[in-house]
Amino acid sequence: MKALIIGGGIAGPAAAIALHEAGIDSVVHEAHAASADDVGVFLTLGSNGIDALRTIGADAPAVAAGFPTPAIDMVSTTGKALGRVRTSRPDGDITSRTLKRADLYRAIRDEALRRGIRIEPGKRLVGAQDTEGAVRAVFADGSEECGDLLIGCDGLHSTVRGLIDPTAPAPAYSGLIGLGGYTSGVPVDARTGSYRMVFGKRAFFGYVPAPDGEVWWFANVPRSAEPARGELERIDSEQWRRRLIELFADDIGPAVDLIRASREITPAGPMHAMATLPVWHRGRMIVIGDAAHAPSPTSGQGASLSIEDAVELAKALRDRPTIESAFTAYEALRRPRVERIVKQAARINNNKAAGPTGRILRDLLMPLILPRLANGEQSRRTYGHHIDWDAPTATIEGAGRPRR
Repeated sequence: MKALIIGGGIAGPAAAIALHEAGIDSVVHEAHAASADDVGVFLTLGSNGIDALRTIGADAPAVAAGFPTPAIDMVSTTGKALGRVRTSRPDGDITSRTLKRADLYRAIRDEALRRGIRIEPGKRLVGAQDTEGAVRAVFADGSEECGDLLIGCDGLHSTVRGLIDPTAPAPAYSGLIGLGGYTSGVPVDARTGSYRMVFGKRAFFGYVPAPDGEVWWFANVPRSAEPARGELERIDSEQWRRRLIELFADDIGPAVDLIRASREITPAGPMHAMATLPVWHRGRMIVIGDAAHAPSPTSGQGASLSIEDAVELAKALRDRPTIESAFTAYEALRRPRVERIVKQAARINNNKAAGPTGRILRDLLMPLILPRLANGEQSRRTYGHHIDWDAPTATIEGAGRPRR
């Protein structure tokens, strides 16, 4: 069996490694001709994502590239404590880690290359045809390649998703603009590796001190209308610096000082999510990761869920007698979990953009509700998730489609 993987970010090489463990050959096709080494800012790799990498023997480089971040403290614009969220496995065996997206990408890509997996840059997919007994991929440079199946790991704005279902919904704009930065020399009221997130009066701000003393921070700025293509690119970093300082001027905390002293402000981008995609697969083609179910970055689970997907799909292809039955079993297993996490992140996003009345209700209710939601069964199910590589993938017929 040979798999054609479309997308060379995080999900693509992770899928290739998992397939390699399952005894299935693959080749990764990446649209960009240059390396993605410097793409993106920073993210949290959850304990569940690290566990999934450990399942396929690929966790060590990713863990080494980051620093442990076991919890998040939530506070209001006035500094009122709203609650603490644990972001790691309850048993403490694995702790979530924060790292730059580029470092996670390099760790997984290099492990794939070490295992002899072929990664082809400059291969932008433009079409695919499910033929008798194979699938044929066509690329923008005029080249073609055939395989037994095609896996779309091509992210939020997936080409494969549209090839599987031309009526597939587009990702939904969350009403927030995201950007961030890195600051040295500014003391903050948080321990190394301890996130603090502030529900500000006009915007949302989060920060975490790294082991070297640098503070990594991000801001989510509410905006009701989705920006037009190219609009945010025309706003330079100094304009954003002035705008952010104005937005956080009335909030308690170090946001203004961190933004003012930041050596770098990363490019701003609209935040999207894919809550429910009705069709994940057709024939010999399937989408996984953000191409199928993109949670808002608020979830802290985008990369982790993509890696889980890669491992579970490889298991299903290893264990089921046909590609179609593997796809069906995989979807039945994954859809309930990922859609629950996507919906949970959407609820948090709504709190980030609350109005004056909403802020009052949020600050009153969150200290009561957050401990139960964030540190109870829901948290254990998210961060404590474990994939048993040796256990066969079960068949759950008819369970993979979303409820209407």
